[in-house]
Order: sequence, then C-alpha cells, then structure tokens
Amino acid sequence: MSIVCGVPLLECVYCLACARWVWKKCLYTAGHESENWGLATAEEFQPIPHLCRLILAVYEEDLRNPLWAPPGGYGINPDWVILRKNYEETQGRVPPYMIYLDHDNADIVLAVRGLNLAKESDYAVLLDNKLGQTKFDGGYVHNGLLKAAELLLDAECEVLRELIERNPNYTLTFAGHSLGAGVVTLLAMVAVQNKDKLHNIERKRIRCYATAPARCISLNLAVRYADIINSVVLQDDFLPRTTTALEDVFKSLFCLPCLLCLMCLKDTCTLEEKMLKDPRRLYAPGRLYHIVERKPFRFGRFPPVVRTAVPVDGRFEHIVLSCNVTSDHAIIWIEKESQKAFDLMLEKDQIMEIPAKQRMERLESVAREHTEEYKAALKRAAALDVPQAYSPSAYGTFSEMGEGEGGGENSGRLSEEQVPILSSRRRRESWNELVGRLFHRDDSGQMVLRP
Repeated sequence: MSIVCGVPLLECVYCLACARWVWKKCLYTAGHESENWGLATAEEFQPIPHLCRLILAVYEEDLRNPLWAPPGGYGINPDWVILRKNYEETQGRVPPYMIYLDHDNADIVLAVRGLNLAKESDYAVLLDNKLGQTKFDGGYVHNGLLKAAELLLDAECEVLRELIERNPNYTLTFAGHSLGAGVVTLLAMVAVQNKDKLHNIERKRIRCYATAPARCISLNLAVRYADIINSVVLQDDFLPRTTTALEDVFKSLFCLPCLLCLMCLKDTCTLEEKMLKDPRRLYAPGRLYHIVERKPFRFGRFPPVVRTAVPVDGRFEHIVLSCNVTSDHAIIWIEKESQKAFDLMLEKDQIMEIPAKQRMERLESVAREHTEEYKAALKRAAALDVPQAYSPSAYGTFSEMGEGEGGGENSGRLSEEQVPILSSRRRRESWNELVGRLFHRDDSGQMVLRP
C-alpha cells in the first residue's frame, strides 16, 4: 500500500519541480543579470559604437563604395586603412581583418569580422576545442581561437610594431564580433604575454572590445584581464551564455530552440558553486557592458540602458528563453543600439550642462572606480576560491614555455597533481600581498595597475 501511495506523491513532486522551473525560466529576463550593476558613462562607452562600425567595415569589399554602411556611414577615412586581408590571404586560418590607423582618436585598431556561415574554415576555428584542452597563463582557453590569435600576431606583429613606434602616444585596440570577438580576446592576452613583439608597449595602452563574444576563457582569466578586455552584450544574446560545446550548437541550428531549452534545464539544475569551482569552465571575457532595451511583459524596444561591471558569480550563466536570442547577436543591431545608448548618454549630459573641467574629473573618477571594481572582483574571486584566480602567473604562451627551462613538451604547464598544490599555496597569500603585486601608487597617490 505504501508503494502504491508513493508513486502519485513522486509524480506530484516531479510536476511541481517542473512547474517551478518553467515559471522561473519564463519570468527570467536578461535584465535580471545586470540589474545591480552600475550605469556606464558616456566617456567609457564612447569607443564602442565607433568600433562596431569598424568591424562592420571589414565586411565591405570597397570602403569607398560601401554596400552595408549604416545611416551616416562608417565614419572612417579609407586612406587610414593600413591593410585588409580576406579569406584567401589568411588561408581560412583567421577570419578577415583590417588594421586602421585612427588619427582622430589616437588609436591603432585591428578589427576582425564575425562568423561567416558559408565558410567551413570559420567552423574549423570555432569547433577546434575540447574542454580543458589548452592551458594559458594559469587558466584555460578555447584552443582554436588561441591558435588563430597566435597566427594573427605572428603575421602582423611587424606592422603593428612599426605603427606603435611611429605613434608612441596611440593606444592599441583589438575589436571583433562573435568569432572575431573570441580571436581578439585571445589576441589581447597573447599580446600582453609577448610585449617584446610589439615594441614593449605598456599594458595600459592595450585595449580589447569583444562584441557578442563566445565563452572562450576560464573565470580566473576573465577576471584578471578585465582591466584591458571589455565584452559588449545586447540584451538576450545567446552566445555569451552558451555553455554547451559550440560544436553541438552549430550542429543543431535547425532545432536551436530545443537545444536552448535543454541547456536551460541543465543550467537550472547545476549548482552555481559547482560552476565556479570548475577551472575548465569557459566564460565571457573581461569587463561586461550589458545593453538592456526590453522589459518583462512589455512589447517593443525601449530606450537602451547600458550597465557595466566585472562580475565573478552571475556572469551570464543562464540562457534566456526569448524570441530575440539570435537577433540580439547581430552586429548590425549591436551597432544601432549602442549608438542610440551613447546618444542618450550625451543628451543627458547636455541637459545637466556638465562643464568640460567636470567631464575630465568624471573621466578620472571613472578610471579610479574601474580600478577599485577590478580589485574587488579579484578579491571576490579569491573569497569564492575560484581556482588559480589569486594572481597573474609568470607563464607565457606555449611556444615560450617550450623554449623555457626544462624544454619539455609540458614545460610550464600544470599537471593535474600540481593544481591542488599550487592552489593551496595561493590560498595562503594575503590580500595585501596580492594588491601589492598588482598595483602601485602613481605620482598623484592613486592606486594604478602595474604595467
């Protein structure tokens, strides 16, 4: 009798659990993730719309006669384009890219386009990955994107070095969308580890803007490189939230809603503590800029709001069940909404009539807040015991490791037995020691990141 009564009870519990999951997922919106983040300012968000147009310009065959330019054009000077390379010139090992010398913004920009659904070579780069296959700088990264980044740096380091030498006050910016966002993320990290190839450029002059990026680096690297890498995500975009192997995603394009529902169920049933303790789990990189333009139970787009943070836990962990999960991935929409958001920021500043001197002071204040937020993220990662998140390691790229001491195939790499030992040593390090290694005081007495 007890067995007979137990079956309906189990069914009721199961039905209630499923109903709770459906209710939670139907009410879950992208705005919940960033509702407690701070609002971005016009000064820090200013480069993003322009860089989106530079990425779009890579798609053009002739910049003097553009076919896909947004209203107002790309806002670039074709004479300042240093070089452009297509699929034939890159032999399909790297997506097409462009190097642009932006004299208006004192910037050297390398822009990489996104995934071309008609090119098998792009799939080869994206799907060349295996969980935990590739270690880099004490963490884990996407294997195919790392190889593409290293090939790109080797191919163009001479050009970039010459531009940096001729323009010593210019910043070096890497920008990309989707597949290109993953490439430039790893490219920025490789550039930091190989600054000798780029005229020993200071870390603070290197920037990276990854729009709609794939999850390509482990959490410790995502936090540690947040001072130079920025991710831009539009509302419900699925790719920065996709934890399933990208191979499975692109094999299931014709039944993507089914796959997303299964991923939602998996994410819901996985404890966040377990996610954070997995050193091989990949994440969206760096500081996050989330453009929010839709509200729950309301139709249409609203004036976009941009929120920003360097989160550790809650870093785009859940797929959003929305009809816009794929359209929000398009670079055209990201460019349009980022420009609209920037215009609204400028309009608000004009209404407030902020003087030029106060704008400069606010820009300095934003820089200080970013430094403090970066330090807080490192401290949060250490408090959550995120594997190998305690301090930047001295490891370089794999080629440097092979040429270093030991010279073996696994020289500089961590074995599975060494990881717990190294982790326990780093747990004993105090927070003050960590800050001392990462930051120093400048002439004005402010804490800044060491070069």
